Amino acid sequence: MILITGASSGLGASLAQLYAEQDDIAITGRNAERLEQVAESIKRPINSYVCDLSDGQAVTHLFDALPSTPNMIIHCAGSGYFGPIETQYPDAIKTLIDNNLTSAILVLREAVKRYKNQAVTVVMVMSTAALAAKAEESTYCAVKWAVKGLIESVRLELKSSPMKLIAVYPGGMDTGFWPSSGKQANTVSFMQPEEAAGMLKHALLSTEHGYISDITINRG
Repeated sequence: MILITGASSGLGASLAQLYAEQDDIAITGRNAERLEQVAESIKRPINSYVCDLSDGQAVTHLFDALPSTPNMIIHCAGSGYFGPIETQYPDAIKTLIDNNLTSAILVLREAVKRYKNQAVTVVMVMSTAALAAKAEESTYCAVKWAVKGLIESVRLELKSSPMKLIAVYPGGMDTGFWPSSGKQANTVSFMQPEEAAGMLKHALLSTEHGYISDITINRG
């Protein structure tokens, strides 16, 4: 079974539709209506859970509800917030931190706590904003850089564990992320989420003795 977070839209929704063609999946998201639409678009029974991943108790309940141990967890949940630093509002910054950093910490914490001695692959989807600074994306870069630090630190803790921790850095995708971020972006040349999902699924294939640990998906 594969657990996909942030599956109510964008890359998470595309990954859910792609993996559901051959795997049992569970999906979660914040928006109940959009999550239901994604579940209904998949022509087979799946498990779906509305969950606030920035709430530790909710994350625990989510993992308790899974019908079996996932062989893969793909964490796609997140949101954007952009603009010159002086124009950003404290409440919106806190929401950005909760949606991106706090959720990543709590999901990874729960996964390691439960499955660190099992061959579970945890895929943490971030952004190329975790690799390079960008003007008017200061707080967004800050949370993504923090998630990168989280991943690299936890990897050191998992050195003797069969659990795999994979970092993914996708570039610009044409999704609902942009209108909700407050940033005007010309997305004509951006990847479609279905394209990014297909590339990521292919890159996540592993062998008995190897896997790709860091994946950057750049737009052409």
